[in-house]
Amino acid sequence: MDFRLAPSYHRRVAVSEQLSTVLSFEEARRVVEEHAAELHGNGRELIPLLDAAGRVLAETLAADRDFPPFPRAARDGYALRAADAQQAPASLDVVAEIKAGAAQLPELKPRQAAAIMTGAAAPDGSDAVVMVEHTTRADDRVRVMRAVSPGENIVPAGSEARRGAKLLQPGARLGYAEFALAAAIGRPRVLVYSKPRVAVLATGDEVVDVDVSPGLTQIRNSNSYSLAAQIQSAGAEPVLLPIAPDEPNRLRELLAEGFEADLLLIAGGVSMGKYDLVEQALSEMQAEFLFTGALIQPGKPIVFGRVPCGGDTISCKYFFGLPGNPISTMVTFELFARPMIDALAGATARKLAFVHARLKTTIKTKTGLKRFLPALISGEFEQSEVELVKWQGSGDIASAARANCFVVVPPDRDRIEAGEWVPVLLR
Repeated sequence: MDFRLAPSYHRRVAVSEQLSTVLSFEEARRVVEEHAAELHGNGRELIPLLDAAGRVLAETLAADRDFPPFPRAARDGYALRAADAQQAPASLDVVAEIKAGAAQLPELKPRQAAAIMTGAAAPDGSDAVVMVEHTTRADDRVRVMRAVSPGENIVPAGSEARRGAKLLQPGARLGYAEFALAAAIGRPRVLVYSKPRVAVLATGDEVVDVDVSPGLTQIRNSNSYSLAAQIQSAGAEPVLLPIAPDEPNRLRELLAEGFEADLLLIAGGVSMGKYDLVEQALSEMQAEFLFTGALIQPGKPIVFGRVPCGGDTISCKYFFGLPGNPISTMVTFELFARPMIDALAGATARKLAFVHARLKTTIKTKTGLKRFLPALISGEFEQSEVELVKWQGSGDIASAARANCFVVVPPDRDRIEAGEWVPVLLR
């Protein structure tokens, strides 16, 4: 891929001074969503349904027949004519027993009933099913103990979908309900979008590979692996690049390699330090910085932008510069990178939604930033509670492993009392 370098008059002034655009969380999220809406899935492939979990549909799935194809009993009981049970109790002749899948169905005459199982086809002449618990049976007679209305406990043919109706559209992510639907219409193979390739570039001389014994002031490369797991959970294929040193030429080489993928995630090197060279290198590639920070904690130095491909001002590749502290990396991926991956995978754009839980212990913090704090949600059934885990800042990987969510603290709150309902971002 050809990246045109900016002219030499691009002085080595801090890029953050030239292009600083720090947005509120909501503004930054909207910017990402707007650009994600312009993206589309790349290739398509036909794969077995059982291999398609989490993939994104690239075709329309339509009903191959009416659903249900026959009037279906919704309860175990007796199929009958509602007119015969308007006055309760009513005594009817039991002339048949119908199980699900039965091929031979009787035609009910007045004052007749048929024992029927849930899911079985209602026989001709019937227009209702009375639940078995509202009846008593003696030999070939059934006594109906309550009045029955027409249509009761019968699902009409075609009421769920008519033949040819569009049941799933391209962009739907395939989960268990979608699997059931595809199977019900006889689709052992489905057409899905190809998985996008997402490159991950960790930066910094202090970072070493996981199989290397680190020096006294070095750390192992955990960010590439946490990002790889998040990328896979988003339905994409991670591409882990070699660690980029604090050396401009090698950094540019690795950035160019990263832009061969569909999206580039850069971990570290995007803040204000002397050796944070990423923004300068991207600027030399004629990068457009869409924002260079968001008013959140952790993750304030998040960078989002794009570079032109081969001088084409229309085609481009997007990148995120994620802060190097591990929890910052994890949080900013979920808040900003995931919707871009969804779009590249062909998925329909989804708005970010938080759940709510009752706070167990009081939170005290500072105003000014929207905070996403590691927390543990617990409880049973509807009685959910959440509390912060003890953490030592955004580099505390152990606290992230103990947490199963993040409590969201609005930027105008410096204190939230125990017992209040708070928004929660699930992991």
